[in-house]
Amino acid sequence: MLAQYVYPSKTGLFRIIRHGRQWRVLHDEQEVGRHDTVETALIATRIACPQARLPGELDQWRYIPELALAHSRVSADGTHWPLAG
Repeated sequence: MLAQYVYPSKTGLFRIIRHGRQWRVLHDEQEVGRHDTVETALIATRIACPQARLPGELDQWRYIPELALAHSRVSADGTHWPLAG
């Protein structure tokens, strides 16, 4: 699992996900953009989607660290995690 910031809004789920050296912004399952820093990703997303009323500070978003699910047990049938993008 990649490090990401998550915020549920009235218009859908927004995620800012680390993707290599860049940060991808997803609105539900659709990519909104890619940015060099998480801060520029947040600013650009707030400008592009004003109707979502996204908070301007990252500490108001839920942060999920990179290895958050590393402790998860894999079942005998295997675990299939949906991938965005």
